[in-house]
Amino acid sequence: MVEISTLPKEKQTTLGLYVTAAEAYKWWEAAPETVKVLDVRTPEEFLFVGHPAMAWNVPIALQTHEWDAANTALRLKPTTDFVARVKEMAVPSDTILATCRSGGRGAMAVNMLAKAGFTNVYNIVDGVEGDIVEDPASVFHGMRMKNGWKNAGLPWAYDLDCYPRRSQSRSPRQRANSASFL
Repeated sequence: MVEISTLPKEKQTTLGLYVTAAEAYKWWEAAPETVKVLDVRTPEEFLFVGHPAMAWNVPIALQTHEWDAANTALRLKPTTDFVARVKEMAVPSDTILATCRSGGRGAMAVNMLAKAGFTNVYNIVDGVEGDIVEDPASVFHGMRMKNGWKNAGLPWAYDLDCYPRRSQSRSPRQRANSASFL
């Protein structure tokens, strides 16, 4: 259960609907044909970091090759067709569980979809990689090892079967059952 009062502002959404990665997996497992896991990270993250086995990849931004010195990262360029691409896989009344690295872009995606009329979109607040360990005594200090999909040992994959179509030949359950597990 997500404690909203301790949720960082950048993970909060206009819909106010939140789940953890572990809760999201249980929801999807109970209803894989009606609950959709939407991974909004870049294709590079989806492929090289890995992703929830049943997730659709519809990025809200794409990686550029421009260095952002202030953020010590490559800049991201927002996609212009995010909502249209989500509408290829879902209708506004569907249950969608949005994930990103650690909850920030997931919240942005929820807000974009809410503005487009989607009403049942949840932010997976710990995302795929989880939050940063803040304990200086830990060997994991500064690493994203605190929570999240990957750290919870949930179904994980590196395949590219990630483009949404309502008439997908493999069901979400078949995709997850053929995935790697940690």
